[in-house]
Amino acid sequence: MGLIKRNPFGHINFIKRWLVLIFGVATHKRYKGFNRLNIEGSEVIRSLPQTNVLFISNHQTYFADVVAMFHVFNASLKGQENNIKNVWYYLWNAKRNLYYVAAKETMQKGILPRLMGYVGAITVERTWRQNGQDVTEKKAVNVNDTENIGIALEDGWVITFPQGTTKSFKPVRKGTAHIIKNHRPIVVPIVIDGFRRSFDKKGLRLKKKGILQSMVIKEPLDIDYDNDSIDDIVEKIEYAIEQHPSFLKVIPVEQQAEMEKLNKKRTWEEY
Repeated sequence: MGLIKRNPFGHINFIKRWLVLIFGVATHKRYKGFNRLNIEGSEVIRSLPQTNVLFISNHQTYFADVVAMFHVFNASLKGQENNIKNVWYYLWNAKRNLYYVAAKETMQKGILPRLMGYVGAITVERTWRQNGQDVTEKKAVNVNDTENIGIALEDGWVITFPQGTTKSFKPVRKGTAHIIKNHRPIVVPIVIDGFRRSFDKKGLRLKKKGILQSMVIKEPLDIDYDNDSIDDIVEKIEYAIEQHPSFLKVIPVEQQAEMEKLNKKRTWEEY
């Protein structure tokens, strides 16, 4: 066995550890300083096993959402109750077997995304989009993509955004349900808000200060891996991350119009 410890994807743990610390310290004020992140459910994080946990969430920006989750998960594991104080403390020797699913084309655009990819990206090829445009004929699913997600689950925790887009109230992709059926992870829903107002579409540039962001970590989903159909699991995911069409009925008409306006502007930023 080599002297340098690597994760299952060949990334050197020592380098990943320092990248998490550097990125974490550099981004901390984006959630506690310029803006404020309200957290609920950190006790759920502390109750989870070390491996085979799949986090599912709605999605609002490229990177700000998942960076916030790295902050919250590590702070929770260090015993902090619904807060991200003491960034140096909770990110020193942070959880290294934490991964997130991202579009391959997104993670290849520039040095910064590539470095962030080293932190824990599981890159996948989107079957329904190419070069930022929807395609009428879906590409075949890359078997290596689903295998890599399975490898990551065996090694630790995986964050995924099952709608595959930053647009609100878009359908949940069935691929996530297939992963759940095949690998039987503990599935933890997360609902986020405020990130779209705080950051640009990539989640790299601070767009507005003084925004109240929120992250609600819910109890794991009750899934019958043997008897629930793919459609059953998809529906459970939609309700859990509050993206089922029925939720639109309780949103004011004015807010729905604003959401639709934002969705029309977002033509290529989804993964």
